[in-house]
Amino acid sequence: MGSADDGNSSYGQKAFKRSKSHFADRVTADGRDGWPVEAGRYRLVVSRACPWASRAVISRRLLGLEDALSMAITDPIQDDRSWRFTLDPDDRDPVLGIRYLSEAYDKRESDYPGGVSVPALVDVPSGKLVTNDYQQLTLDLATEWTALHRDGAPDLYPRALRDEIDTVMAEVYEDVNNGVYRAGFATGQEEYEEACAGVFRRLDLLTSRLARQRYLVGDTLTEADIRLFTTLVRFDAVYHGHFKCNRWKLAENEVLWAYVRDLYQTPGFGDTVDFDHIKRHYYQVHTGINPTGIVPLGPDLAGWLTPHHRDELGGRPFGDGTPPGPPPPQERVPAQGRP
Repeated sequence: MGSADDGNSSYGQKAFKRSKSHFADRVTADGRDGWPVEAGRYRLVVSRACPWASRAVISRRLLGLEDALSMAITDPIQDDRSWRFTLDPDDRDPVLGIRYLSEAYDKRESDYPGGVSVPALVDVPSGKLVTNDYQQLTLDLATEWTALHRDGAPDLYPRALRDEIDTVMAEVYEDVNNGVYRAGFATGQEEYEEACAGVFRRLDLLTSRLARQRYLVGDTLTEADIRLFTTLVRFDAVYHGHFKCNRWKLAENEVLWAYVRDLYQTPGFGDTVDFDHIKRHYYQVHTGINPTGIVPLGPDLAGWLTPHHRDELGGRPFGDGTPPGPPPPQERVPAQGRP
């Protein structure tokens, strides 16, 4: 999720097109792009508001990479200079020493296209951005960082299921992850209706699939579930109202509401979600859509903790592995962001 090139007021005023990741270097076990996997070398910069960044936050938790890969959390309200570290003392990230994420981008390259987006992986020694390729980053955390995974880490991208996972993720990306944005930032009625119809057409297909099985692919959690979760967890709070994806609420779909609650209550998922950051970001930053900046009080979050009964479908969340432990104290979501 980036900052708009023309400022926050441009959201909803011009046709929406998702930027490709301009910085697509990879951190790999063999270091082939010049960035070897190394404990303590990189810092993951995220916003808890952003669904693309939240994928990386969840992966890092599930794989137990907290000690190997430090994490910076930006203010959910970015300004036209980009994501900022105003949640930290002196408004600076304590590890990188910068006030704006754009400073790490500028150290890597000037006049780069596409704006400043999260998640961003930054090389701590040089202060340079390594990658903002949100599609590849989590796959690499699962497959290239294995030497640093915790004992009992799940296999989030099992080799035998990759073709099916890739197919499901591509469909979910086009119609759901990105579809809600195409609906929300549409500048014409026809454009909006096409995107909104696509969102719910895919959600109907996913409902049929998930009525029969606990997880999207196979009988364990995979990268596919992470990518669907980060959109679904935001659905009723922001996409239903703010982005006008309002044919029905997620809480009105028995299967998907149970599925997303099952994930939310799984260690590593819900304990990364900050509803306060999510709501304040969308409603206060997108002034082109919500000029008053008023943040709605609802929906009531209590339902997230209610029984889901999805375990009756079987499935082994972590396969042969184990759940992650509790998040580090400094990474706990504040009370106002939780049910």
